[in-house]
Amino acid sequence: MPYMLVNVYMVINMERTIKLALASLLESKGITRYELSKRTNIQYQTIDRYYKNKVIKYDSYILQKICLALDCEVGDIIKII
Repeated sequence: MPYMLVNVYMVINMERTIKLALASLLESKGITRYELSKRTNIQYQTIDRYYKNKVIKYDSYILQKICLALDCEVGDIIKII
C-alpha cells in the first residue's frame, strides 16, 4: 500500500510544477542578470540559478530583493504550471 501512495504523489507532482519565470521577466524589462545582480547586491551565481530555473529551495529574502529591483510581485517570478 505505501508504494501506491508514493506513486499517486509522484503523479500529482508531475502534473503541476513550479517554474521560475525570471528569464522572461528580465528579457521583457531589458535587464541583464549582471545588472540585476548589481541592483540587488546578490551574487551573480545566485541570480543565474534563479534565471536558469535551477533553484531547489526558494529564499524569500532573495525573492523580495528581486521583486523590489524589478518592481514586480512574487507571482510574476514563480509560476505553477
